[in-house]
Amino acid sequence: MSEEKHTFQAEVAKLLDIVVHSLYSNTEIFLRELISNASDSCDRLRYAALTDESLMEGGNADFSIHIAVDKENRTLTITDNGIGMDKDELVENLGTIAKSGTSEFMKSLTGDESKDVSLIGQFGVGFYSSFMVAKKVEVYARKAGDTQGWLWTSDGRGSYRITESDDVGRGARIVLHLRKEGDEYLEPLRLKTVVKTYSDHIAIPVVLGAIAGEEDSAEETLNSASALWTRPKNEITDEQYSEFYHHVANGFDEPWHTLHFRAEGAIEYTSLLYLPSSQPFDLFGPDRKSKVKLYVNRVFIADDLEGLLPPYLRFVRGVVDSPDLPLNVSREMLQDNPQLKKIQKGLVGKLLKDLKDRSKDASDYEMFWSAFGPVLKEGLYEDFERRDEILALSRFRSSASDDWRSLKDYVADFKEGQGAIYYITGSDTAALKKSPQLEGYIAKGVEVLLLTDPIDEFWVTSVGVFDKHPLRSTAQSATDLDSIAKSDDSDKDKDETEDDANNADIDGLVSRLKEALGESVKEVRTSNRLTESPVCLVGEQGGMSLHLERMLKQHGQGEGLTSPRVLEINPKHGLIKRLANQSDEIVSETAHLLLDQARIVEGENLPDPIAFAQRLSQAMERGLL
Repeated sequence: MSEEKHTFQAEVAKLLDIVVHSLYSNTEIFLRELISNASDSCDRLRYAALTDESLMEGGNADFSIHIAVDKENRTLTITDNGIGMDKDELVENLGTIAKSGTSEFMKSLTGDESKDVSLIGQFGVGFYSSFMVAKKVEVYARKAGDTQGWLWTSDGRGSYRITESDDVGRGARIVLHLRKEGDEYLEPLRLKTVVKTYSDHIAIPVVLGAIAGEEDSAEETLNSASALWTRPKNEITDEQYSEFYHHVANGFDEPWHTLHFRAEGAIEYTSLLYLPSSQPFDLFGPDRKSKVKLYVNRVFIADDLEGLLPPYLRFVRGVVDSPDLPLNVSREMLQDNPQLKKIQKGLVGKLLKDLKDRSKDASDYEMFWSAFGPVLKEGLYEDFERRDEILALSRFRSSASDDWRSLKDYVADFKEGQGAIYYITGSDTAALKKSPQLEGYIAKGVEVLLLTDPIDEFWVTSVGVFDKHPLRSTAQSATDLDSIAKSDDSDKDKDETEDDANNADIDGLVSRLKEALGESVKEVRTSNRLTESPVCLVGEQGGMSLHLERMLKQHGQGEGLTSPRVLEINPKHGLIKRLANQSDEIVSETAHLLLDQARIVEGENLPDPIAFAQRLSQAMERGLL
């Protein structure tokens, strides 16, 4: 019988080192993870057998998970009769980890054992938690439909071995050779407590076998073995809801919200859905798939079915079970099933209604919005039918408050003469608050929304209007500040500054600046948005924002893309007034210096940093003479 020795993927070796040497608290989660994996294996076989009955091998459809204790040899064995694994799958599943999962796992480690140990299941590496209690792990596996079985063996120290084995039934048998520190898991009472705590919701029986040498020991089913979502709500405790969440979400945080309901009528289904309290590690992954498990009559179908929930609700976890969906169709056909679309409509409606109810408690809702607001806002761009509901749920930072603000609150605080909702987009809230483009609005006490999520660039132009009020960017050229009443102290020096501005040759300066800058800008004009800064850059009304242009270029999608730029000058600023009376040479040099200054404020790279440094030195030299 041939034996093959393999080296663990580098990421696995790192992970095992962390598991074995760093994580000691809460070691009992290894049993939760192994039972969860065994349950998934049985679910997947049940689904595969719908189209290939031979996989059941003589009708053996009584799925179960068995736990066996051998105190003499100090081994703990977990056996399932699920779909199993062949040789290649043993290598793929137990010898390697998807790069994204591993790297994110490593980044998420905090050094706090109580937090780090809970990440194991979330990142799909639960099997390796076995090495917290075992000095050696043996996995006997045979894939359903195959005749050849395999034995995978490792001590977790960098390598593993695979050999052929005839001593294995369908599914998997995991034998843990326990360390001395793991002897507590040879005690039946300890095992019962762990299973009851973490795995009572598993819909497959978890059976503890009789302990050899103990007269009163007998085989015993440790869990309720009924699907939690099928039970009446009044029979389910908060602890049971919580542990089921840990199972379906592969996480250890507590759910922020639980939604359990049964729909009857044109289509019948039961759902048990959770809103997490913290972001899943793959929330911003490119696939944007739903992670809700779909069952048909308690038969597992899929855990990432497109169409069950829209992408902007991909943070939702849980299960949906319907007796009215067809079992014997492909996933691709099921995605287009009209009944599935009705289920999605019902689920989304319920979720948004519950969010509306929870949003009435501002401090409580802030926890949810801080974690999932950037994802939920994707619905503003993608779901026209529910746009108004999502807008009502949306919250924003603003120039006037450090608290989250709704659009309804914003409109209620309109200044006299204000008819639009103003916003500015960027990547950092603190930087946006200091933007020159906000100066005129702040001077008049006008609130500006600070939008820093990438999706903000898309939904604001798509939505366009809220409560009959247009959404307008402060970073674009057309403004209507003149129509908004000034605050009491915003114009205390109005007459003096306006007289000074009128006396200066500002109109002539605008022409000279445009001539000096040439094609570097589309236009130069005076601005009423500036109160403290001499200049700023803005885009054309209705055009692509400068922030969106930068984002596209950062992602390699904006090659050759340049939006028309307008340089606005502040005619009341001392520098601008003095510049109006300078020579053409000084105006030309200062024009480029001011343009580069505006670019820096916008967070852009300078096209010619050396020329900027030279001009700055010359300007400083003239100022010191």
